[in-house]
Amino acid sequence: MSQGVRTSPGSPGSSSRPLDEVYDTALLDLDGVVYAGGHAIAHAVESLAVARTDGMRLAYVTNNALRTPDAVAEHLTELGIPTGAEDVITSAQAVARLIGEQVPAGSRVLVIGGEGLRVALRERGLTPVESADDDPAAVVQGYGGPDLTWGRFAEASYAVARGVPWFASNTDLTIPSGRGIAPGNGAAVEVVRIATGAEPQVAGKPLPPMHRETVLRTGAERPLVVGDRLDTDIEGAFNGGVDSLLVLTGVTDGAQLLAAPPRHRPTYVDADLRGLLTGQPEVTREGEGFRCGGWTATAGADELGLDGDGEALDGLRALCAAAWTAAGDGSCALDGSKALARLGL
Repeated sequence: MSQGVRTSPGSPGSSSRPLDEVYDTALLDLDGVVYAGGHAIAHAVESLAVARTDGMRLAYVTNNALRTPDAVAEHLTELGIPTGAEDVITSAQAVARLIGEQVPAGSRVLVIGGEGLRVALRERGLTPVESADDDPAAVVQGYGGPDLTWGRFAEASYAVARGVPWFASNTDLTIPSGRGIAPGNGAAVEVVRIATGAEPQVAGKPLPPMHRETVLRTGAERPLVVGDRLDTDIEGAFNGGVDSLLVLTGVTDGAQLLAAPPRHRPTYVDADLRGLLTGQPEVTREGEGFRCGGWTATAGADELGLDGDGEALDGLRALCAAAWTAAGDGSCALDGSKALARLGL
């Protein structure tokens, strides 16, 4: 399904055409990409409106299992992004399908999380319950928000310790908020893992159940994954064999991008969702270095070098090519701090 053109396996991709013309569907993460802390990220509303007008389908793919697709769609519409529930795919839906394939129809499922999980389970003909003493056939754990009490983790632990199959919507350790980075569902899953020694089956990004759920619900033929996290969005695209756009409006910074192993390397990188509406500049190899725009990046014995001037993102793309080529199949251990500081990143 790959549409991007890469100079080499370790180089960012390029496109002479705007991405919203090359790909038929954008599979957009929400937290850190479209909004943060309930508020739209700069340029998101306008960029998505243009992409939609240009004929690109917009699908919102989130590991956050707390809210229902209806609630997510309503929130996006309030932000100025007209959205229907059918345009939203959640890890709650993916994990509910996974559970439904392994337990009989009508089975009770102990829910440790929010309403999004309960709605998704009912959609699959399963019955949400609240206690380990309700004879559940499975336990499912998803992000429950800041008000999820400690007793819910204990309830999950009681059932899992009895041998009840355990499922998790996702294992993101953190989640962005308007006040900063907060603990995510992965941190809550660790509590139950420590208490029981068990391992859950996980549905969310970057694992195959989430990619399968997304393809089934969108019918995308030329999808582009758009996200802010290397270990969920970008790795999920890698696992699904599709191209990806990393936007720098969430948790990933320049240093993390330079150090990314192959499965975490996006096809494209841009500052924000305006990247959907433009082509992506080519990164070319010149001697021992890589050039993009007005910048040339090289990999020395101990650090990455950068020479030139121009757009900061062009410099970052050149640095990625140098770092990823030097790293090969591993992560880059070269110091890129001076080069990133010069770019203001």
